[in-house]
Amino acid sequence: MDQVKQYSSTAEDLLETISQPLKPHIPAIGRFLIVVTFLEDAFRIMFQWFDQLYYLEKIRNIPWGISHIFLAANVIMMFVGSFLVVKRKYTEYAVGGLFLVVVAQSIGYGLWSEVNFLLRSLSVIGGLLMVLSDAFSKKKSVFADIPQLSERDRKTYFQLAGRVLLIFLFIGFIFHGEWSIARAIISLIGFVACIMVVVGFKAKWSATFLVLFLSIFNLIINNFWAIHHANPQRDFLKYDFFQTLSIMGGLLLLVNMGPGGISIDEKKKAY
Repeated sequence: MDQVKQYSSTAEDLLETISQPLKPHIPAIGRFLIVVTFLEDAFRIMFQWFDQLYYLEKIRNIPWGISHIFLAANVIMMFVGSFLVVKRKYTEYAVGGLFLVVVAQSIGYGLWSEVNFLLRSLSVIGGLLMVLSDAFSKKKSVFADIPQLSERDRKTYFQLAGRVLLIFLFIGFIFHGEWSIARAIISLIGFVACIMVVVGFKAKWSATFLVLFLSIFNLIINNFWAIHHANPQRDFLKYDFFQTLSIMGGLLLLVNMGPGGISIDEKKKAY
């Protein structure tokens, strides 16, 4: 056991040394990656405006006019919310607006009952919660006059909720697709990493592994650029690609901030 701890400590020191040049930029990279799926979605709606209207009106039976307002409100909220998150301005309002977009689209497009979409959406929400947690550690709440939890407590609870939700994408990967020996091994390792993230044990290590795993997974599985423009599958792969980037952004914020007060790593520091 002592030898394992020694190897773990050496590996952590090595990871810290390698990541040191990037460390000041990780929060900004993480925030941008989190909102990149919203930016891509906003541009997609604009460039496919009439196709989106047709789907909402003919397939979802949303009345003419309301469909226009629905799409316009989503585009505006995604652009404004993404800009504010990247600039770290009015973060609580920005995250709240982007959360409403996730909920509204799941209902408007009738996707809330699809398990894969639900798991991905929960992971994206987890990334948004990590943005909120990061904001609470930097400034006072805009609701300071209302009786509430302290900023430290709010940050801790949002970090916990964010950690838990971030791993749902990987759960979807485990149960989706055909099984093989290689897939079983990767799934087992990834599942262990997810559990470590949730309980906050070696959380930075585990989150780093998941970022590397998702990077490879995204390039190999969601390679929308290899699909012909006329193929409808291209849009689905593109959507999944950018959603995965957003979840990686949340994991990068976890790497930067740590797991928070409700975690094994934090408890170990107390002893």
